[in-house]
Amino acid sequence: MLNIKRRTALGGIAGLGLATLGAAPAWAQTAKAPVAAAQPKGKAAKLAPKLRIVIPANAGGGWDQTGRALGAALVGAGAADEIEYENKGGKGGTIGLSYYAEKYSADPNTLLMGGMVMVGAVALQKPAVDMSRIRPIARLTSDYLVVVVAASSPVRTIADLAGRMRANPKDVPIAGGSAGGVDHVFAGVFTRAAGSKPEELVYQPFAGGAEVVQAVLTGKAAAGISGYSEFADELASGKLRAIGVSSKRAVFGIPSIREQGVDVDMANWRGVFTGQNVSDARQAEMLEAVKAAAGHESWQKTLKQNHWESSLLSGPSLASFIDFDLTTSRVMVHLLKLKA
Repeated sequence: MLNIKRRTALGGIAGLGLATLGAAPAWAQTAKAPVAAAQPKGKAAKLAPKLRIVIPANAGGGWDQTGRALGAALVGAGAADEIEYENKGGKGGTIGLSYYAEKYSADPNTLLMGGMVMVGAVALQKPAVDMSRIRPIARLTSDYLVVVVAASSPVRTIADLAGRMRANPKDVPIAGGSAGGVDHVFAGVFTRAAGSKPEELVYQPFAGGAEVVQAVLTGKAAAGISGYSEFADELASGKLRAIGVSSKRAVFGIPSIREQGVDVDMANWRGVFTGQNVSDARQAEMLEAVKAAAGHESWQKTLKQNHWESSLLSGPSLASFIDFDLTTSRVMVHLLKLKA
């Protein structure tokens, strides 16, 4: 999410005519806290022998890793005996969103992964099928963004990158995730905070982290932006060098961007959703299963391995959280003049 005080942020940009930027999903206004019978910690009631998780991204990326880790934890917690995965990547998750909404809207045994990347893509693309067609179950993780350069790059610090962008942002292409997603929004916010013009940002969107890595290593991009887990292998091997992280303070042994003099921080988040026509009772059962999975040892191990922060959130608080991020992303798309 963007690091903006949620009670006051929208008042400061009221002059943009936010009513024209798109209405909030109905669930953001009417969400109720799901109620379900409590289960022993780490143990879930069985939802079905077989569950399905639709992952709106290509194999290997953050959503794919999160979805498969959640599936393993659901099996471990006893919510299912087997998980089937369907990857439908492209356009920041909106292709998978449309596919899920059309095929599984009333399916009580099929979940959808999503998160901030999808929120930004919906704000940018204004697709016919948007997040009003799904219902949030739980936010699972938050993930800080890391800025990397090739080991041979003359860019050594965030100050170096900011200086080059002020001099000529068109000569400093930035690689990241899908257009309009959190990487893209962050690149634009960083460009502005660095004292350059966001509309002159050259952003290279890719469907997966491996492609971002290749763009940086081959010199196609001057820098890359993604979650730490996407870059971990190349950072460990010395092929890439991390120059900043989008947290308020240093993490992963990487100095924060804010601490280096560029006043910006941001966190990505990932969560799980169900269909618009799935009953409240079934949604409550799904939430209890996800909570049990989040306490399972396999999930905790995955969090540690991928350097993800657990940030479980559900009910009306989650609905309000996503409503805010949807509105904020629409505003940022407008301010930064992002184009689909």
